[in-house]
Amino acid sequence: MDTGSTLGLALVNLTSPPLLAFVLGLVAAGLRSDIRLPEAVYQATSMYLLLAIGIKGGVALRDTEAADVIGPIAVSVALGVVIPIAAFWLLRWWTRLSRIDRGAMAAHYGSTSLVTFTAALVFLEGAGIAFEGYVTTLLTVLEIPGIIVGLMLALGGSTAVSSGDPDRAERPHWGETLREVILGRSVLLLLGGLLLGWATGPVGYARIEPFFGDIFTGVLTVFLLEMGLVAGQQWRALAKAGPGLVAFALVFPVLAGTVGVAAGLVAGMGVGGAMALGTLCASASYIAAPAATRLALPNANPGVTLLSSLGMTFPFNLIVGIPLYLAIAQFLSRWI
Repeated sequence: MDTGSTLGLALVNLTSPPLLAFVLGLVAAGLRSDIRLPEAVYQATSMYLLLAIGIKGGVALRDTEAADVIGPIAVSVALGVVIPIAAFWLLRWWTRLSRIDRGAMAAHYGSTSLVTFTAALVFLEGAGIAFEGYVTTLLTVLEIPGIIVGLMLALGGSTAVSSGDPDRAERPHWGETLREVILGRSVLLLLGGLLLGWATGPVGYARIEPFFGDIFTGVLTVFLLEMGLVAGQQWRALAKAGPGLVAFALVFPVLAGTVGVAAGLVAGMGVGGAMALGTLCASASYIAAPAATRLALPNANPGVTLLSSLGMTFPFNLIVGIPLYLAIAQFLSRWI
C-alpha cells in the first residue's frame, strides 16, 4: 500500500461516524452544551465494548497456535515495563512535575486505552487490512505491568517511604491496588470475554454476533460522543499545562507507537497486528490507571494526568495517530 492509499484511508477515518461523533463532543464541550450520557448508559456502553472486544479476540485466539502468540506476548510484557520508565524520565526532563505526578503519568501511559484500540481495529477492518485476532490478549498483557511499574517509580520502588520528602510521603496499599488492577472492570471483562470467546468458538459466537458484531460500531459512536465531551472539558485547563506537558502528550505517543510497531514486526506480526500493538503502546489509560493511582497515590494530581491522557493524547491518537501508526508499520515492514 503506497503513501497515497494511506492518506486516503486517513481521510476516510476523518469522516467515519465514530470520529465525527467524537468531534461533535469536542464542539459541544466548547459551547458548554450538556449532552453527557447518563451514568448508567456510560457504564453499560463501556462494559459492552470491553466484553465485545474480549469475545472477538477469544474466538480468534482459539484458532491461533501457541507458538505464534508467545513472541508477541513476550514483547508486550517488555513494552509494559519499558514504556512507563521512558515516560517517567522524559517527564523529568520536559516538565516540573513531582515524582508522584510523574509516576502517575507513567502508569497512565504504560497502560492502554480500550477506545483508542477499538477505533484502530475499526479503522483496520474498514480498510480491509488483516490483523491477528490475539491482539486483544496483548491489550490485557500491557494493561497490568504498565500500571504497576508506574506506581513503583512514583514511590521509589519502596513500600515504606520517608515522611521527610513530600514527594515520598505516601504508603502504597499494594494489596488493594493490585486487586483494583487485576480484578477491575477493564481486565476482568477483557479476560472474561477472551475465555468466553475461546470456549464457544465460531459456532457459539454466531449466535450472539448480531449483538456483539452488527451494532458494535454504533455503540462505539455513542461512546465516543461522550469521550469527545469529556476530552473537550479538559482543554479548559490547557493554558496551565506548560509547553513541556503539551509536547510530551503529543510527541511521546509517536515515539512509543513507533517502538511498539517495530516490536510487533520483530515478533512476527503482520502490518495490521503491528499497527494495533503500536496503537496500544501509544495510547494512555483513563479508566484502569486512574482507579489504581487513586488508591496507591492519593496525593497525585488527577487533573494533570487526565488533561494529558484524555485531553491531548486521546484526540491526537484518534485523529492523527491511528493512520500515522499504519503508515509507520507499512514503512518498517519493508526493512524488518
